Amino acid sequence: MHKAQREMREVMPGVDVVVELVDARLPFSSTNPVLEEIRGERPVIRLLTKRDLADPERTTEWIAWYRTQRGGDALAVSIHEPAEIRRLSKLCRDYYPDRREPVVVMVAGIPNVGKSSVINLLAGRAVAKTGNEPAVTRQQQRIAIGNDVVLLDTPGVLWPNLENAMGGLRLAATGAIRETALSHYEVALYLAGFLADDLPGRLSKRYGIDTTDTRAEVIVDAIGRQRGCLGVGGRVDTDRASRVLINDFRAGALGLVTLETPAMIEAEMAVVEQEREEKAARKAARKARRKGDKAEQ
Repeated sequence: MHKAQREMREVMPGVDVVVELVDARLPFSSTNPVLEEIRGERPVIRLLTKRDLADPERTTEWIAWYRTQRGGDALAVSIHEPAEIRRLSKLCRDYYPDRREPVVVMVAGIPNVGKSSVINLLAGRAVAKTGNEPAVTRQQQRIAIGNDVVLLDTPGVLWPNLENAMGGLRLAATGAIRETALSHYEVALYLAGFLADDLPGRLSKRYGIDTTDTRAEVIVDAIGRQRGCLGVGGRVDTDRASRVLINDFRAGALGLVTLETPAMIEAEMAVVEQEREEKAARKAARKARRKGDKAEQ
């Protein structure tokens, strides 16, 4: 992870446009703040992938939000609509209409966001390895895609120390984090709670369960009983029940779902900022105490 970030910093001086792929179901949580830090004043296009799995109204809201950000544009795409993705080379070239040399475009994105599939479509051939597991791309490569545009592919990179716990749960729900990072039950509890509050009808329609009680553990238990995920003594196997819910969400069987909105993120990041300030204050207090102890000695 640190090696990939270092390599991105090293090649950034030769990059003209940054294209960051984010998951349309969690556009902010799947954005890499390290990339935002190192791109400088270069234009950035956020490609909201998996549009066909996300709530279209919330996708429109996110595109509008990204276009208010520094040097930013956004485009929602689906791998099933290749014409949308092929617009990308022209969009990048339009930033430099008088350039004679090729425009170098860094393509980045967290694991499992569909980056390799997008690159193969743009190149018109299989040049990037694809897969359903995170971290398939292992090293950088340069790919000419026509229209005087060269893509610089980068490994899928997650940043260290995810400060927003909700963002981590969202990433796990989509499969961007390896299965060992969080238990299936933790992720399912998050999904059940979110859906019970936001889209309760989806749960009752899919599983035929009563969602009057919106407690996440009750919902996962009900899904397990309805789907026969039972263990010894007729108790619900929570891991199996959790995987049913997670797999249905990832496959789109629960309908079009977006797990966050700009307003939700602003509220969560306000909490994160407060926690940062409190942590910094505690660190400063410890430092002052150590300094005082040394002075007494």
